[in-house]
Amino acid sequence: MAEKSRTRMIRASFATEQSVYGVILVSGMIVVSGSYRSTSWQVFWSVLITVGVFWLAHVYAGTVAHHGLDHGRILGIRESFREAVAQSWGLLASALIPSLILLLGATQVVPDYVAIWAALWSGVLVLAVLGYVAFLRRGAPIWIRLIGAVTTAAFGLIMMLMKAIIH
Repeated sequence: MAEKSRTRMIRASFATEQSVYGVILVSGMIVVSGSYRSTSWQVFWSVLITVGVFWLAHVYAGTVAHHGLDHGRILGIRESFREAVAQSWGLLASALIPSLILLLGATQVVPDYVAIWAALWSGVLVLAVLGYVAFLRRGAPIWIRLIGAVTTAAFGLIMMLMKAIIH
């Protein structure tokens, strides 16, 4: 039973607005903190701390917003907190792939600039998958799923364009 619950939580956390928002947040942090002389290690910590603070703020806001009367029923603080945590996992999960790529640069497996650009490209790819899966879940035809993937990935491409222009 616990395995089913965990699988359902992962599936429910994957293609959510929190996941999309998290990938865009991470990409933005990479753009801002990945200046010409920044190391992958510096960018990694900047991303990790920022995502952690945003996640905690999201959980706090969700807990406060849903505590008390929510959708016609009374929610206690613990239940409200559990629901906020369950709904916000996508924000944390969205940082995993780019962070692991940044660690490759931090540990000097690849040069810093390669890790930073690869982390940005991973954001584009993850956004494309999120867009595709969101429309797949709704039973959309393949051409709508592909449009959804391209449209969602465009946010990551805009972040990469910003990096190219800014740095």
